[in-house]
Amino acid sequence: MTASATAVQMRGIHKAFDGTTVLDNVDFEVAQGEVHALVGGNGAGKSTLMKILQGVYSLDQGSIRIGGDEVRIGSIHEARAAGIGMVFQEFSLVPSLTVAQNIFLGAEPLGRGGLINDREAVRRAAEVFAEMEVHVDPKAVVADLGTAYWQLTEIAKAFGQGARVLIMDEPTASLARHETEALFDLVGRLKARGISIIYISHRMEEIYRIADRITILRDGRRLLTEKLTDLTPEQIVEGVVGKKIEGLRYRDRGHDVEVAPLLEARNLHAGERVRDVSFSLRPGEILGLAGLMGSGRTELARVLFGIDRLESGEIQLHGKAVSIASPQDAIAHGLALIPEDRRAQGLVLEHSVRENLLLPLLDRTRRGPLLNATAGRKLSDSLISRFAVKVAHPGRPVRLLSGGNQQKVVLAKWLGTEPDILILDEPTAGVDIGTKSEILEMIRDLADAGKGVIVISSEYPELLAVSDRILVLRDGTVTDDLPRRGIADEESLQLAVQGVHS
Repeated sequence: MTASATAVQMRGIHKAFDGTTVLDNVDFEVAQGEVHALVGGNGAGKSTLMKILQGVYSLDQGSIRIGGDEVRIGSIHEARAAGIGMVFQEFSLVPSLTVAQNIFLGAEPLGRGGLINDREAVRRAAEVFAEMEVHVDPKAVVADLGTAYWQLTEIAKAFGQGARVLIMDEPTASLARHETEALFDLVGRLKARGISIIYISHRMEEIYRIADRITILRDGRRLLTEKLTDLTPEQIVEGVVGKKIEGLRYRDRGHDVEVAPLLEARNLHAGERVRDVSFSLRPGEILGLAGLMGSGRTELARVLFGIDRLESGEIQLHGKAVSIASPQDAIAHGLALIPEDRRAQGLVLEHSVRENLLLPLLDRTRRGPLLNATAGRKLSDSLISRFAVKVAHPGRPVRLLSGGNQQKVVLAKWLGTEPDILILDEPTAGVDIGTKSEILEMIRDLADAGKGVIVISSEYPELLAVSDRILVLRDGTVTDDLPRRGIADEESLQLAVQGVHS
């Protein structure tokens, strides 16, 4: 690769925090007009490397060249001036502002008297969207738009401020499949215009779909940089994890299909997204829920857990009709829900790991009217050990943990309630391949122990790997009840979800 074709070149990058080396002599480069995948397990150094390029962190040693010229990036503003933009996994938009105001936030066009010129911002935002070949109303309030439009606004924000290199961190984590396809089309158009894209993702099918090359980091070092065509998915997974893993492969578990159901849903109706839904769940069974965005998967979970009101129909547990009007009712009846958005719905980010683990378990640490600190420490330590949560100290804020370890905390705190039925909504979103395999194995172990498990996932390979049976939902209704053994491959499931039957 010649210097003139290189958009970004990072050489000998070293970074340490409090004496602990996080990046050790890492080389990384991206060509002009290239989509370069950056992968690695939690703690591998991906985020730190990109934050150095973005100006969030300063490097301890090494050099950075942009377009062949050596630069020193000491702030986000200097990175922006060098043409570096970043689209974060957690959106950085202000919902109460318009699309145009978000795009130029901090770099607002000014009119007479130094006042912000919103009309000019709208005009320039429209130009950016036209260049991207997408249709978004610059005057729309962000809070009124769907997730896909938030993502487009984030990308436009980077381009509105002159980005020639775009870092995308798990950009499809909150997108439906058809929205993901639209994003990939946009990536292709940007690539054709010479924009370089650094693509961080744990989803193998996405990486192979859009990336030209891949760099794997492990334990703060660069393991390899290769063309995607020269590597198999198995080689990438082994490179990320450091060993071969089996958790992502389907295994016929042979659970008992004759035993009486743990849960029966009969003709459930709730709002527009749960319409005449009936199904059963047996002890030891893993039931997958598949469907497009808006199909009613999450809404069904919310009804079962008492978050949304059941308008009609009946829920039976252990053969008896029950009333679940609140999450407290659900917990009392032996249900637990792992929510889709762990940061907003599953954790109190400023609280410690220990405090988060104990939130649903406070009754088990009481001694009379008071909480017993010793009992709380023992209980939280046992959960940390049981679910292999990697944390230096249980008193650390949970926000400092990696995404995979945050998800383990959410799993651990609810499994600590010893539920009979566990509902998991997108349980592996945004976690690395190794942690994903661990979570899927954990789900199998729970079912093997006699629990009933419901798994909602937008990732078809994940559903096919872990489910014994898959319900397909469309427009709030169950359209198919498919035994896993009868699903030939991912394409067959995708066709069922789309309503296409051979």
